[in-house]
Amino acid sequence: MYTILGVIAKPLGLLLSFLYGFINDYGITIIVFTIIVKTCLYPLYIKQTKSMARMSEVQPKMAALQRKYANDKETLNIKMAELYKEEKFNPMGGCLPMLIQMPIIMGLFALLRQPMQYMQDDSMLFAVHESFLWIMDLSQPDKWILPILAGVATFISFYFNQQQTDDSGAAAQMNGMMKMMKFIFPVMIVWMGRSFPAGLALYWAIGQFMQIFFNLHLRSVRKKIKEESKKKKRK
Repeated sequence: MYTILGVIAKPLGLLLSFLYGFINDYGITIIVFTIIVKTCLYPLYIKQTKSMARMSEVQPKMAALQRKYANDKETLNIKMAELYKEEKFNPMGGCLPMLIQMPIIMGLFALLRQPMQYMQDDSMLFAVHESFLWIMDLSQPDKWILPILAGVATFISFYFNQQQTDDSGAAAQMNGMMKMMKFIFPVMIVWMGRSFPAGLALYWAIGQFMQIFFNLHLRSVRKKIKEESKKKKRK
């Protein structure tokens, strides 16, 4: 498992070590590192948002075909393929960004959980044990403050993600699960954050707060796409 993760974690470790060489503060380095990584992933969030917006446009037509050919799966598949081609819609468009993000997130998780396994720079041996604000050692767990911040940020981020799902028209299939996960996942983050290195909890907390700002901007992107769609229908 770690061999596979190492393919991603090692280059990220080089970036982390490189940034530390300039900043010389491990806590601030993690914050800058998080900002860089999340910003690089932002185009994927945009792509996913556009795909979800297109889903809301195509959903009524898909539902009509499903009702019409409910007893003829073969014809339904053919008609669905024709609809996707006509609408220039890729049903996997919303999943692809997530599939790309997941290995990166797992690599980051592995790197910040066991940083010296993926970084060869000897100076980082001491860096990972530096203090930051109230945290005495970033390689040791912070029992409450960071985990709670990470949990709160995760809850707010999930709230915006649920709104995006509702707007996409996929709420009927996912709404119940999303509502449940909105509460369960933040609690899991708090619980896990109390046992993981503070550096990893710091990364997650900063990343989720950035995701909140991303979601606020993506909301305006979705609104713009809807307005453009309405204008096309009027024409």
